[in-house]
Amino acid sequence: MLEIKPTETVNEGSIFGQIIKMDHEQLVICNDQATGLKALIGIHNTVLGPALGGTRMWPYASEQEAITDVLRLSRGMTFKNALAGLNLGGGKAVIIGDPKLKNEAFMRRFGRFVESLGGRYVTAEDVNMKTSDMEYISMETRHVAGLPEIKGGSGDPSPVTAFGVYTGMKAAAKKAFGSDSLSGKKIGVQGVGQVGKYLIEYLIKEGAEVIVTDIFEEKLREVAKATGAQAVDPNVIYDLPMDIYSPNALGATINDETIDRLKCAVIAGGANNQLKDEDKHGKILIKKGIVYAPDFLINAGGVINVGMEYLGDYNREIVFQQTEKIYETCMTIFAKSEKENIPAQQAAIETAKARIESIGRVKLPF
Repeated sequence: MLEIKPTETVNEGSIFGQIIKMDHEQLVICNDQATGLKALIGIHNTVLGPALGGTRMWPYASEQEAITDVLRLSRGMTFKNALAGLNLGGGKAVIIGDPKLKNEAFMRRFGRFVESLGGRYVTAEDVNMKTSDMEYISMETRHVAGLPEIKGGSGDPSPVTAFGVYTGMKAAAKKAFGSDSLSGKKIGVQGVGQVGKYLIEYLIKEGAEVIVTDIFEEKLREVAKATGAQAVDPNVIYDLPMDIYSPNALGATINDETIDRLKCAVIAGGANNQLKDEDKHGKILIKKGIVYAPDFLINAGGVINVGMEYLGDYNREIVFQQTEKIYETCMTIFAKSEKENIPAQQAAIETAKARIESIGRVKLPF
């Protein structure tokens, strides 16, 4: 008789340990020596549909850093897509290296890896990626969104992402100040890339006093000059008195070193994974009385945009209408957080999981 032995305990720090801890379905390692491509594709959950999430390219300091990033980002996409009401699962890809390595062959080879997954993963733009990169990828797979408008796509999703962040920020202001008006509010915007740039335009137009910072000095000077916003050193932003802190660059800027320095009533930005430790730092924000708008909730405009493109019948007006619903979802999450005395991040995750579990009872994973 065959004896079935209990599963061996997995080291939490190992790759399988990390995958199990965050409940991922799949981690794909992509390597191509001819082009120099080294990439990771994380598929977190496909209950609602194929795993949609952008690809970012970054010169990670280590392979472990890249693995951690792709696992956290793909998990966040599951919750983002679920809260946005999309019939799509959560996935993400990261390419390791300097963005200067990109060329047609490089991106098309990545497209072949996406195609090899048979539609389980759908890619789009993220950090250091452009619509032109998606065009190259589309030559090898149809499982891509965010194509140039001239090619029948929805174009750059950044304006829609920024609108969603702006909408979520107004909801957080309503919770913190009793009014969703941003006029006269001092707002610190960290990161003036595509999303940050469009967000600043919304804030300036409403009459907010905007402070901006970025690690790229030339880009920072250009945006400050164009908008009239006050430019400050990246290391100073955490110490300045402000009403709203808006992180729009890379994640984990709310951590042990910065959280006690923050002098704001609201945190609302477009960056992914803003809390380095979701539970620990989420609870500290409650104690400090800071209203936190969960990142994967308010930065969902971009995925709503590319998701509707991929699913067909794209309509720009409907995309913005759908993104505007982020306001009411935020208010629901804030109410749940207050009632149950749990971090807003936890409230948002529980709400997303509830939808996934509910739909999971009536359909099989993709």
